[in-house]
Amino acid sequence: MSILILLVGIAAFAVLGLVYFTSASPAQIAAAIRYIGPALLALLGGILALTGRFGAAVPVLTVAIAWFGRARRRAAAQSTPGRKSVVRSAWLEMELDHDTGEMDGIILAGQFENRTLEEMSEEELRALAADVRDDRESAELLEAYLDRRMPGWRDDADADIGARQSGSHDAGAMTHQEAYKILGLEPGATAADIRQAHRSLMQRVHPDLGGNAFLAQRVNEARDLLLRDHTEDP
Repeated sequence: MSILILLVGIAAFAVLGLVYFTSASPAQIAAAIRYIGPALLALLGGILALTGRFGAAVPVLTVAIAWFGRARRRAAAQSTPGRKSVVRSAWLEMELDHDTGEMDGIILAGQFENRTLEEMSEEELRALAADVRDDRESAELLEAYLDRRMPGWRDDADADIGARQSGSHDAGAMTHQEAYKILGLEPGATAADIRQAHRSLMQRVHPDLGGNAFLAQRVNEARDLLLRDHTEDP
């Protein structure tokens, strides 16, 4: 009787799985696939236990539980919805959404102090670009935003705005708090979390992918600083 109940349960599980996979999004399917292996292994352990083979069932179930735990930890490291990065300069505090790549910022000084970039008109943004032109960090951050919101803004800008040479910038010593904010992580993040956040961000900010050299440099600096605390990790 117990075997019959198990077979009915397997059939019901298969039907529910078929319904789920025909209606779920690709992202949801990818998330579910990582749990199929431990689920099948746990099912095998259950069959062994129900048929009285407890000596074989216990190690199989132990492996299934450990596999499931690793899958959960890996999923947590690879997907944190709502994660945002914060980069600060003398004029601006910029925020980058990891999921969408959208940027916004708060102005910290000058005639537009305390306003957000999103609420400003294109004319006001050009005026702000002129205001921050002598502060390289602020200018780079604002240019990264303008390149996303107003792709053709450089064509109409003054010759010396947006014409800075690319390369490394001396942004000063980075603190651990700044590094965590740049990568969108909380203190205590693991080495795997740091590397994953870095990879995700570089897909948004790398110059070869339409990003910004200054932002890419800061992301690299944040990764290197935080990974120094995990030198014992592989």
